[in-house]
Amino acid sequence: NFPAAHAISSLYRAANAARQHLTSSVLRPNDLTWTGFLVLWLLWIWESMQTRHVAENVGISKATLTGVTDTLVGRGLVVRIPSTVDRRLVELTLTPAGKSLMAEIYPQFNLAEADLVEQFTAAEVDTLTRLLRQIVTSSEECGDS
Repeated sequence: NFPAAHAISSLYRAANAARQHLTSSVLRPNDLTWTGFLVLWLLWIWESMQTRHVAENVGISKATLTGVTDTLVGRGLVVRIPSTVDRRLVELTLTPAGKSLMAEIYPQFNLAEADLVEQFTAAEVDTLTRLLRQIVTSSEECGDS
């Protein structure tokens, strides 16, 4: 099925191109990796989250998250808060410096996102979003979430 192969190949290439653009234009100048940014973004949105849920939402292993978190803690952007109920559970939250960084760079990040779809009409962006969400739903229905 060449049309399916072409569609998924194009999706993969577009995702990589978007990630590269966002990394080089916004993240790298702020000494952030893609994964580090995703962790900061989640914590910025949700205020705090258990490490297991952060790893799941970012799509990385808990071991990988440990290394990313070590870096973010070392930069003073994130703190670990051990659970008072279960010592195996750890909550992550942004420090004031982490909140300040996200407030500074997210508008730049979103502007770079907008640059990538500026050639589309609003209706085309809506259609693209809907179609991509359908792929995610299909993947989840296949048990690949």
